[in-house]
Amino acid sequence: MNSKNEKFDNSKEKFMGESKEVIGKITGNEQLELRGKLQSAKADFKQKTSVSNNVEKAKEGIAGKINNMIDRKDAIKEAKKAAKKNSK
Repeated sequence: MNSKNEKFDNSKEKFMGESKEVIGKITGNEQLELRGKLQSAKADFKQKTSVSNNVEKAKEGIAGKINNMIDRKDAIKEAKKAAKKNSK
């Protein structure tokens, strides 16, 4: 299943679980409330353990580190240029 379908299915599952939980609370139906909580927790668990979600987080982390390294390298170059210019 691709990540968009996974996200949609998890969002749908979470919404349905939260809806059941609220309806259970309103009507005093503890079984329905519990089923809703479990369904919502299951969606949260799936989302947190999703391979595609974890891959996206890893890609973002790597991209951030690379950008930081490039920014530092550029800052060092600029500092060296400024130091050279000031020493003349």
